[in-house]
Amino acid sequence: MYYQHAEDTIAAPATPQGMGAIAVIRVSGPQALSIVNRLFPAKDLTQVPSHTLHVGKLIWKSQWLDEVVVSVFKAPRSYTGEDVIEISSHGSPLIVQRILQALTEAGARMALPGEFTLRAYLHGKMDLTQAEAVADLIAAESEAAVQNALRHIRGGFSAELQQLRNQLLQFAALIELELDFSEEDVEFADRHALKQLLDHIDEHVQKLLQSYAWGNVVKHGFQVVIAGKPNVGKSTLLNALLNENRAIVSDIPGTTRDTVEEFIQLNGLLFRLIDTAGLRVSEDVIEQIGVARTHEKILQADMILYLFDVTQIEASEWEQAFAWLQGLKKPYLILINKIDLQSELPEFVHNTPQTMMISAQKQVHLNELKEKLVEIAQQGRTHGEGSIITNARHYAALQKVKQGIQDVYAGLEKNISNDLLANDIRKCLHDLGEITGEVTTEDMLDYIFSHFCIGK
Repeated sequence: MYYQHAEDTIAAPATPQGMGAIAVIRVSGPQALSIVNRLFPAKDLTQVPSHTLHVGKLIWKSQWLDEVVVSVFKAPRSYTGEDVIEISSHGSPLIVQRILQALTEAGARMALPGEFTLRAYLHGKMDLTQAEAVADLIAAESEAAVQNALRHIRGGFSAELQQLRNQLLQFAALIELELDFSEEDVEFADRHALKQLLDHIDEHVQKLLQSYAWGNVVKHGFQVVIAGKPNVGKSTLLNALLNENRAIVSDIPGTTRDTVEEFIQLNGLLFRLIDTAGLRVSEDVIEQIGVARTHEKILQADMILYLFDVTQIEASEWEQAFAWLQGLKKPYLILINKIDLQSELPEFVHNTPQTMMISAQKQVHLNELKEKLVEIAQQGRTHGEGSIITNARHYAALQKVKQGIQDVYAGLEKNISNDLLANDIRKCLHDLGEITGEVTTEDMLDYIFSHFCIGK
């Protein structure tokens, strides 16, 4: 779909819809300068230098549309690699609509989602991983997500993959050369060196695959479920961590009947906090649904905060909760709440691991709790300076690369023929090329760029 109109000149808002001080409309394509020229009589934009700004009126069919600033970026020194014009107008949605209508009447068409970045990819301004990182940067909700997206945009991930691909290419060329001289029984590719290279690539790919779990935390946030019996202070804790009254707090047990989700940032990481209905057997049908949703969220969570009311702890409940939390096989903290009401703890509480005493209402030890949340979230962090992958497409492709590397290694062990060995190496190169876009299909590009916003 995208390739069919690659020579069109396209236009779209580059700023979000709605009221604002200014709006930016982007135009890109072979006719960008001449089309905007028809609306902008102040200067002949085809004659001005690239990377210059020009103030003037936009006029179409004798109607003054707005006074604007026109930014000119001439090919190939632009985001898309084509001639690009960015029109900065006043931010009224009506003005934006009128300018876009005039541009389309003058010869442009409305851009498809992600079409500007697709053109940047097609003109060699970036590879596919960098293009996808642009979308990640736009959607980033934490400092960690921003920094990871910027690293990919700068080409850090691409450079790692390209280095691996180049090393494999060298050996592939030598294997192919041996095929050309098969009748002379010569060996150009050192099999021992190839095995060492395969070990190196396999180790590198494995590190990238292992980074995916941490990448999901960076991109989507660390999901923390606040659980416990009714009226132990779960909603109060959520409000205290957020520093706002987000959840309804009441002395009546069972007030929270559905999940309440909010986000906070701690040390540059995004945390998704989920307040849940109290865990108990209830005759109330609606509360039963809430409890069922609590169990669903617990299964999906990255971590559990399980609250007890210090004034109501019973040994049997404590032991049951502790055993249940251990059985979940995921990080947890047991929080003994309301210590402002009672400082003494029952004997059975002492020496229980992963336990903290807090007062959500009085905000006692909440800073320590936040530090503990960051510490636990970072337990899955990959070490070193390597890339962190956050994209499911990259993860799936790297799994294929890893399997391909293992196939090549097994072929060397079995001393298979050079043509079969060369075929396995070519498959690895193909799978690596799929990640950066050196090997691609139109359907894959349509899928990737259709998930972008319009105007990017």
